[in-house]
Amino acid sequence: MSKDSSGKMRITRVYTRGGDKGETALVGNQRVPKDSKRIEAYGTVDELNSSIGLARAFLQKSAQDAAANIRLEKELAKIQNELFVVGSDLATRVQDRWKDMPLIEQHHIDELEKLIDELEADLGPLKEFILPGGSLAGAQLHQARTVCRRAERAAVSLRREEPLGDLVIPYLNRLGDALFVLARWSTRQEGAPETLWNREK
Repeated sequence: MSKDSSGKMRITRVYTRGGDKGETALVGNQRVPKDSKRIEAYGTVDELNSSIGLARAFLQKSAQDAAANIRLEKELAKIQNELFVVGSDLATRVQDRWKDMPLIEQHHIDELEKLIDELEADLGPLKEFILPGGSLAGAQLHQARTVCRRAERAAVSLRREEPLGDLVIPYLNRLGDALFVLARWSTRQEGAPETLWNREK
């Protein structure tokens, strides 16, 4: 991977052999161990993106209303694109950022909050904890939520050692909330039941 004259990333070859000794290069070409906290953080964001991609694949086989499907597809595609921005930020030390580098901004967080509010208005108040599950897409979005929380923890751990973009952790925090609501909304739209936590059991 390299940057062209405009600062855009270009994938020139899938394999480089550069990581065969257990190290990899950050965007600024600094070499770090593959188990470093920075690699763990953006690697978990990559895992999260893949998990959301699987939820989108499940939507293609969903029986829910077409308009609901279109809305979910649009929101999830938007989130996946934003996660590339988060991953790029985490893969770049603050001192190695370039001019006009895409970064998470406050409006991204505001849009997640707006989405949460709109979907929660459809769902109504939650009176009990629910067990992850529901429709296929809904269950996968619950899985994505747990990966998001792990990515958030990894970013918090990294921030103790190195500076991060100010909005990376708030974005991941809000995204975890959004994925929970998206999972419930998708399940509701498909007519699948939610399983409440049975305290007696």
